[in-house]
Amino acid sequence: MERPQISIIVAGGGTGGHLFPAISVVKEVEKRSDQCRVLFIVGKGGRGAEIIERHGYQVSTVDVEGMKGRGWKKIVSVLFRLPKSIAQSMGHIRTFDPDVVLGVGGYSAGPVCIAARIRGIPTAIHEQNTIPGFTNRMLAKIVNKVFVSFDQTRELLNRPEAIVTGTPIRQELIDSVDAHKTPQSKFTVLVMGGSQGAMAINKAFADALHLLKSRGKSPAVIHQTGQQDFQRTLEDYKARGLEGEVIPFIEDMAEAYSRAHLVICRAGASTIFELATLRKPAILIPYPFAANRHQDLNAQALADTGGAVVVFEKDMDGERLASLVERAMDDKEFLLYTEAVEGLARPRAAADIADQLMEFAAR
Repeated sequence: MERPQISIIVAGGGTGGHLFPAISVVKEVEKRSDQCRVLFIVGKGGRGAEIIERHGYQVSTVDVEGMKGRGWKKIVSVLFRLPKSIAQSMGHIRTFDPDVVLGVGGYSAGPVCIAARIRGIPTAIHEQNTIPGFTNRMLAKIVNKVFVSFDQTRELLNRPEAIVTGTPIRQELIDSVDAHKTPQSKFTVLVMGGSQGAMAINKAFADALHLLKSRGKSPAVIHQTGQQDFQRTLEDYKARGLEGEVIPFIEDMAEAYSRAHLVICRAGASTIFELATLRKPAILIPYPFAANRHQDLNAQALADTGGAVVVFEKDMDGERLASLVERAMDDKEFLLYTEAVEGLARPRAAADIADQLMEFAAR
């Protein structure tokens, strides 16, 4: 049977948290099309273009910045430049001629989706977090279709017809953990503060590992530090005689997850849905400066399923983390997912969004 051709623009996201789910959707669209043309549009600066190019996709940029948390002078400056960023987006759209545009959160999605609507191109957005960000709150008023990760987000966006899909996770994560259902024999802790790392987590975990060592506990460790804090963390390990795989960025997350018995991490939406789908017990430390503190609610959604515990950064120290890791090592009943995780984990999220986009573009 002849399969359709499709051209799609994906806009938004300056970090892996937004872009990896978007890449998962694109890969599913490619499975459904004989010819799939894809253009990612991201804001200038950040790691967005680097991430996209590493995965082999075409990428363009627009000159736009976020407004949340900025002073009024900066906000005025950003608003003053908005017509320019919309004009840039119009140029990209005119040249690429997409069938559909998907915004995946982040300020660069704004001008691209606005430009697409002006040109009459079908537009959709996906909101990952429980509390929607500023850009998606605005875009929800004008786009044709809305996808959300959490049911309660539909009311916050005032789009009751929004489709609850969950947040797409990489297929290789599902495949790898299915192939390695039992982690390696030695209790292994995976520590990660997001693609950029988190110094507060790095410091507290090194303290915890030192305490565990003094108590005769020696878990294996995979520790993603982020590039900026890598050298300091590595020297901290060496100075205390701590052992672990200390690396700035984990390229093969599937392999790292498959080895881990326990994950210590932030509570971005992608991470929450990865943990739920893979059934990985976790100590969640929400990023305290996330917009609208959405990571707090993300974390609680997973904690409600029984397989995670939430520790706020203000309450986090080496002793607290050491006690929780020690309990997880000694008590197999400490962190166990209940049936509630079935309502949160959505391994078909990428496929469901891809199906909708194909149908949407065809209409």
